[in-house]
Amino acid sequence: MPYPEAIGAFLMAALLMTAAGLTGWFDKLMRALPASIASALLAGILFRISVDVFVQAQDQTMLMLAMFAAYLAGRRWWPRYAVPGVLLVGVALAGALGQLHFEGFRLAVAVPVWTTPAFSFQAFVSIAIPLFIVALASQNIPGLAVLRADGYHVPASPLITVTGFASAVLAPFGSHGINLAAITAAICTGPQADADPARRYTAAVVCGVGYLVAGILAASIAALFAAFPKAVVVALAAFALLGSIANGLTVAMQTPDEREAALITFMITASGMTLAGVGSAFWGVAGGMLALFVLRRKVRSV
Repeated sequence: MPYPEAIGAFLMAALLMTAAGLTGWFDKLMRALPASIASALLAGILFRISVDVFVQAQDQTMLMLAMFAAYLAGRRWWPRYAVPGVLLVGVALAGALGQLHFEGFRLAVAVPVWTTPAFSFQAFVSIAIPLFIVALASQNIPGLAVLRADGYHVPASPLITVTGFASAVLAPFGSHGINLAAITAAICTGPQADADPARRYTAAVVCGVGYLVAGILAASIAALFAAFPKAVVVALAAFALLGSIANGLTVAMQTPDEREAALITFMITASGMTLAGVGSAFWGVAGGMLALFVLRRKVRSV
């Protein structure tokens, strides 16, 4: 696909997302989603990422054990700094084992480049529509689920409208889309960010500043992470998400009548399956809601 046509598809997907927010139907969809299903969805998404840390232990046993010990020690004595401690221990030990490779690292500043969008029916069908569906099902729905699971009951439509508009503005610069970012939201809104829910916004502010720095130094940061062993990056993500997984599973299993449907949601989502080009997050919600509908009717009939 020619790059200008891809940019045009990014713009069309952004306009579709903006329309989804302005019409208000996304808000109605989120109100119909029970907290148990939403929390199971969150836990399933994060579980898929975090479980890989134990697979890495097969090949990087010493490194993973050291990072696991650093996490436990941090959670015991310095809870807020447990994850940075994991990073420091992982990088230090990887360096001692000769597993850091900075040969490809160079400090470079990225600059925005405008591309005039071009439009084609093929790009609309093969990029714009799938991108809209994937962003809606795999990021925005789970992102709202994360917020509600952590106690932030915000209207969905304004958020979707703003992210869609921002995506449209930034599309000519190569941005494929701004969304609610379920995994980042889980880190920033969970109890590990701050014990007081009213102060967790500071984590989002720090995250935003980090995104600005990462955007300016994008190539350099990518090269920096490429210099780390995969086990270090995987473990860092896994340990950062443990609290959110535990919270999601707790909320998902609280209501006895919805427990089985929530479990089905969790299992489908955690499987990582892709069906008809759509990821497991969407199918997890679909399967869980179907199970909830059928099982509720069964309970009422009994």
